Amino acid sequence: MISYNYLRLKRLIMDTDEYLYYRGPNNDLNSIAQHVRHLMVVELHWIFRLQGKPIPNEMIERYGPMYDEEGKLPLVFNMKLEDLITEYDEIQLKLKLICKQFKDEDLETQIPFENGNKATIKWGIWHIADHSRHHYSNIAFLKKLYKLSN
Repeated sequence: MISYNYLRLKRLIMDTDEYLYYRGPNNDLNSIAQHVRHLMVVELHWIFRLQGKPIPNEMIERYGPMYDEEGKLPLVFNMKLEDLITEYDEIQLKLKLICKQFKDEDLETQIPFENGNKATIKWGIWHIADHSRHHYSNIAFLKKLYKLSN
């Protein structure tokens, strides 16, 4: 499910170099680059959550936060689509390797989630896939807006 959604997302963004930073006709939407970076960072956090570990500071320094100080997706500048995809490929591989280690009986294990909450591993994996689909639709909408305005 996660791999399928990621491959689908890659197909969606493959031709977006020209408008990777397009933020809608009023410049008030999240760009494709922001959506992709956000998905990467969230999935990176899940890689560590699924192992019951905190995310190392060096990872946050390298990839940035999930949200900025205002609770919005952080702006992304000066990255090529190819570089974003390469980084995301690395994170997807790590996530896949972690998920392959789980046995059926592990899926009900409780792991720490945001704000002191807990979630099962099974729910976490479902949530990662669902989150990707949500941002996929936002990116598809941005592409449509861009094509209508040009």
